[in-house]
Amino acid sequence: MRSENKTDKIILGIDPGTNIMGYGLIHIQGSAVKLIHMDIIVLSRISTHPLKLKHIFEQTTVVINKYGPDEVALEAPFFGKNVQSMLKLGRAQGIAMAAALNKNLPVFEYSPRKIKQSITGKGTSSKEQVATMLQRVLSIATMSEKLDATDALAVALCHHFQNKVGSGIEQKKYSSWKSFVTENSAKVSGL
Repeated sequence: MRSENKTDKIILGIDPGTNIMGYGLIHIQGSAVKLIHMDIIVLSRISTHPLKLKHIFEQTTVVINKYGPDEVALEAPFFGKNVQSMLKLGRAQGIAMAAALNKNLPVFEYSPRKIKQSITGKGTSSKEQVATMLQRVLSIATMSEKLDATDALAVALCHHFQNKVGSGIEQKKYSSWKSFVTENSAKVSGL
């Protein structure tokens, strides 16, 4: 674990799921944000829901042990029409939280709309739009085609942005993609 300095930390973002769980890690060093790793954990081949939950706990623990994050941010379940799916998703999120809490890590939760708005400026952005913005903001040469992994990376970056707001650094709102690019030309130049 890095120093107690809040400008040097690793954030683990998790996009919980019962068929595919995405995770992404970023390293904050001062004002620089760098991608560490992002990937998915495939759960669709596991036969029962309890065994999927066990696998989520074990694999989340493996990721935590391997990368040593300082904080964990998760996407909150969204209200859907299918109550059974929502219940299963909530369990998956709870198990990932339990794995983080078991390692004494602080856990934060963000709604899908908040995450999208934080990354793209629009809460109704598509997964592809979020992935494109992440590629530009984090200067990633080749973006993963695994949208659950990029969603998890977005959760981590959203958490970082929210902490910046709380630390006195003003977060700007943008009315469109064009206004973001105009005001952040240094971030997107050369792309």
